[in-house]
Amino acid sequence: MHLGPRAHSTAPVQKTEDETNGTDLAQRKHFIGVRVREMRTMFKTVLFPVDQSREAREAAEKVVNIVKTYASRLVILSVVEPPAEEGEAPREVMSSPEAVAKLLSEAQSMFSQQGIEAEIIEREGKPAFTICDVADEVGADLIVMGCRGMGLTDDGASDSVTSRVINLSPCAVLIVP
Repeated sequence: MHLGPRAHSTAPVQKTEDETNGTDLAQRKHFIGVRVREMRTMFKTVLFPVDQSREAREAAEKVVNIVKTYASRLVILSVVEPPAEEGEAPREVMSSPEAVAKLLSEAQSMFSQQGIEAEIIEREGKPAFTICDVADEVGADLIVMGCRGMGLTDDGASDSVTSRVINLSPCAVLIVP
């Protein structure tokens, strides 16, 4: 049986793209390793401001994922609001230093159960300004916070803590709805 001239062809074997570009597997693996290291340093420090809201608890799930993915340092912050001024309505529980200390302890314990070591910071002040000041102090690369949808005025969201943090932050801000 005759297969014709093509069956016994001596045509050169086609080189792969890697061979023709001079790139070998070791070089590609090195590049991938460098990219992974770059990603791991993307969010070296994550600041997570907490309060007693449901939204903050839901945002904690995202924080766990980010901190584990990027091997980040986690700083949990809670802000004690200053006492209400004359003419203002009394503030909620977050104005109590005891309640804030308990909240921070519980948050730290929750992250600890996930295998994450977290630093805690308690500060007094206006929440948005204090969050941004602490982000700057700790060198945060990312602030993760829940969005309560409260603090709205006739002008829109201009008075919400979330909106102020977005506008004043020295770093990226992730808002978890």
